[in-house]
Amino acid sequence: MTLASLLVLLLVAGVCGSVGGAIVGSSRTGCLGSIALGFIGALLGMWLSRQLHLPELVMVNIGGERFPIVWSIAGSAIFVGVLGIFSRRR
Repeated sequence: MTLASLLVLLLVAGVCGSVGGAIVGSSRTGCLGSIALGFIGALLGMWLSRQLHLPELVMVNIGGERFPIVWSIAGSAIFVGVLGIFSRRR
C-alpha cells in the first residue's frame, strides 16, 4: 500500500464515520474520531453482514484493500448509537 492509497483510505473512512455519526445525531467527533469511527464501523458492519448473510454492498478497492462503504456507515451509526445509550447522562 502506497502513501497515496493510505491517505485515500483514511479519507474514505473519515467520510463514512462522519456520515454514520450524522445519521445518529452525534457531532462530537473530530477528524481523527471520524476516521476511527469509520474503521470501527467497517469492522462492525462487515461482521454483522456476515452473521446475517447479507451481501457486500458498495465495496471500494483502495491500494489492494477492499473497504465496505455501506457497511462502514451502518456500523458506525450502530456504534455511535450504542455509545450514546451507555454514555447518556441521567
